[in-house]
Amino acid sequence: MRYEILGSLRIQDETGWMTISARKIETLLAALLIRADQVVSIEQLIAEIWGANAPRRATAALHVYVCQLRKFLARPGRRDSPIVTRSPGYMLQMGRDTLDFQMFDELVGQGRTHARAGRPDQALATFETALKLWRGPALAELRNGPIINGFVTWLDEIHLEAIEMTISCYLTLGRHREVVGWLHTLVAEHPLHEAFYHLLMMALFRSERRADALKVYRGARDTLMRELGLEPGRTLVELQQTILLSDPEPLPVMARPA
Repeated sequence: MRYEILGSLRIQDETGWMTISARKIETLLAALLIRADQVVSIEQLIAEIWGANAPRRATAALHVYVCQLRKFLARPGRRDSPIVTRSPGYMLQMGRDTLDFQMFDELVGQGRTHARAGRPDQALATFETALKLWRGPALAELRNGPIINGFVTWLDEIHLEAIEMTISCYLTLGRHREVVGWLHTLVAEHPLHEAFYHLLMMALFRSERRADALKVYRGARDTLMRELGLEPGRTLVELQQTILLSDPEPLPVMARPA
């Protein structure tokens, strides 16, 4: 089977795609998938499903949900359930099944390796393959408990990194005009994320749109001052100065530190 959580939770087998309509059982499966091949305690699962409003017989109810989930995941010819009981709780064993966020994380790691080794073509192809796995906000309707919330925070950071690195590869390869529109959208969606302003300014400057690049800096400064009371960081300020001086040397592409 293939599990996907880079968007709404869904499962694929030989018959097609399936979803779970019962919210508590869906939350249970999401928590077990996030901690795949690890034991998740009964207490953690209760907190994930009910939060501070757990019923008096929460442990018994959880056992019922696990039984229902095991039936849902049962397949002809598959003798053992992927969900096993392990003290002090339960574990979902992946076996030969696949999970999209694990594939995503692995691809991003490969992209980083290519980028650090000076292979922008391979890095770009790998990052773009990773981003194609992303179907939307991960588990958007299930973000109520600490396991899912913590996971989504971590995953969103990796997603942003993958986007940044993808665009950095485009710039390294001289394909700056191709990403201007995408970067304008990213700046609108993430108005406090300075890295996207930096990349947009570079793309515009390399496209011989110096005035537009400086306008982006002014917009970034206004937004940061209005929302946070902060001046832009040193990286943005230095890029603004470079553009003002029209430095003829190629601008270095910003990449996340190793």
